[in-house]
Amino acid sequence: MDFASIMAAEISKKRKPEPASSKSSAEPAPKKYMKRSEIEAQRRREYEEEQNRLEKERREKAARKRQEEEEERDRREATKAKQKQLAEEKRRRKEEEEEVKRLEKEGPLKKEGLDGSDEANGSESMTEAEAIEKLRSMGEPARLFAETHPQRVRRLKRLLAALEMRNREATPPLSEEEMVLNPDDILNNKDKVYRQLAAWFALVLSEWDIALESRPAALKDSFQGKAAANSMIQAKTYMVPLFRHFKQKDLHHDIYTKICEIVVEAQARRYVRANDIYLRLSIGNAAWPIGVTMVGIHERSAREKLHEKGLAAHIMSDEVTRKFLQSIKRCLSFCQTRWPPEDPLQLMG
Repeated sequence: MDFASIMAAEISKKRKPEPASSKSSAEPAPKKYMKRSEIEAQRRREYEEEQNRLEKERREKAARKRQEEEEERDRREATKAKQKQLAEEKRRRKEEEEEVKRLEKEGPLKKEGLDGSDEANGSESMTEAEAIEKLRSMGEPARLFAETHPQRVRRLKRLLAALEMRNREATPPLSEEEMVLNPDDILNNKDKVYRQLAAWFALVLSEWDIALESRPAALKDSFQGKAAANSMIQAKTYMVPLFRHFKQKDLHHDIYTKICEIVVEAQARRYVRANDIYLRLSIGNAAWPIGVTMVGIHERSAREKLHEKGLAAHIMSDEVTRKFLQSIKRCLSFCQTRWPPEDPLQLMG
């Protein structure tokens, strides 16, 4: 045998017949090598799946954070409302106590409960059911802890005396025409002007509240809607000391005159001028609000006025005054939307 036949015999021995099932199968055999384009497409698919997963996690995390913020905001609003209610009740009780003291000073009131006979007479003249019914009709607690019937009758009489005093001092509300300030009355008739100021600012706050309540429910529940409502509530709170000054007629002369000028311009719908007066009142003679008082080597003629004894650089140094002045500015911003001027140039920026 030659070499060629030997090699053919050996090759035929090494060959194995292919199974029939493999020939009939239509499944392609796995590729041993892949193209660069296929590798790039597979890498892109994996990258997109990873990015979609991360984006889904970010959205879920943002939704949880928004829900937590809304819950926290609702809790803060509920806490603020509770604090406001408690402060209002405390203020009302304090005013009632002050009015009772004032009544005792003006005229000798019958001091119920000073001895046993007065308590007995008071409790005998009014039954417990009548006292509880009258207290509930006045919006007061019917019973206090460890309170006896004579003490309850005495508390009711104090409340009735305070209510009578408040009704005697109450004045009828002013109409919008009567609220208009006359510049001649600012210095000549302060009692009338104080009453007009209190009535006008109360009208502005009332109109502001009505405008917020008339908005759609969707706008009220939005973040901007809640922020606007909180701004109005904060302005009301900050202006409580101002209304107290109006009632007591003890506002500082400079602040009194400037507030009168602001109201006169606002009632005339000249809001730009009113804003200029507000800026003069709030900034005052603060030459360098950032604290710089010496920018050269030469002494200026009016520099010593910045350090005169008893004179502040500007009125904003007082925290309470700063708050109600900023609330006046918010009232001006609302007024130009509620009562827009005829001249568009009088709109504040």
